[in-house]
Amino acid sequence: MSFLVEGFLDDHTLSVTTATAKEAFAKAIEWHDSGRFSNVTISDGTDTHSIVSFPLAMARLEIAKAINDAADATTEGG
Repeated sequence: MSFLVEGFLDDHTLSVTTATAKEAFAKAIEWHDSGRFSNVTISDGTDTHSIVSFPLAMARLEIAKAINDAADATTEGG
C-alpha cells in the first residue's frame, strides 16, 4: 500500500508518495515541523487523514488485521 502526503506551501500544493505508513507519517511531521507547510494530510488511497488522526487510523487497521488473522487461524484449525 502506498501513501500520499500533501501540504500547501504558499499557493502551491506539494505532494510525495511513500511506500509505508511510517515513511508517510515521518514526511508529514517533517513538513509540519518546518513551519512552511499548512494543511498537511496523509491519504491511504481511500481516506485522507490529518497528522493527528493518521496514527489512530493505522492502529485501527492493525487491530482489524489481527482480528481477521485470528479468525482465519481458528477457521483453518477447526
